[in-house]
Amino acid sequence: MSGRLRIDVFLDFICPWCLIGKRQLERAQALLLGKYPDVEFTTVWHGVQLLPELPVQGTPFVEFYRKRLGSADAVRMRQAQVKQAALAVGETIDFDRIVTMPNTADAHRLLERISVLGNSQQRDDLIERLFDAYFHLGEDLGCRETLLSIAQSCGFDSGFVADCLFGNGEPFVGDPGATGGVPCFQFDRRVTVVGAHPAEDLFGVMEEALLDRSGERQSS
Repeated sequence: MSGRLRIDVFLDFICPWCLIGKRQLERAQALLLGKYPDVEFTTVWHGVQLLPELPVQGTPFVEFYRKRLGSADAVRMRQAQVKQAALAVGETIDFDRIVTMPNTADAHRLLERISVLGNSQQRDDLIERLFDAYFHLGEDLGCRETLLSIAQSCGFDSGFVADCLFGNGEPFVGDPGATGGVPCFQFDRRVTVVGAHPAEDLFGVMEEALLDRSGERQSS
């Protein structure tokens, strides 16, 4: 079976489940290509600012989660759960290096700009660099200099992206198509899956979408 499958992904770069979900999606795509090597993917990435109320300079990471979860023990338990899920998809998340829970409005505006100005490889590189900066290096994704450096590492002169970094905490208003949280995956704009589901589950949904589109499901 051949065909093209559109995948819309809604995410925020400070959500570890979005990183984990991205890895699960990549595994699912590999499974699908293993069975249907002629399938082509069109992936569209949408930024969702989970915490638009954060100040422009962000807020202390440890303090944010202690208030959110109620105690240091609850934070440790949640982080252990996340780390275990990340390891299962080949990722290591270094919470100890994260100092700031950032305002991600400008990071999403940067993704939006590069999605327009750049090619798919530059866009994919940017997404990976933003996740790496936050979860592996502990960098502040609300910092203008950090974002400009990341853009430059993806092949963009700062002059092409500087004006999209407002630096004033103005909320990012993206595509409202995501409902129920992130990560959110929409397949052919018809089937929606919310959460970092196992690759096998995503594979099943994608296969169903392809079969429905080709008419093979109805005729079988």
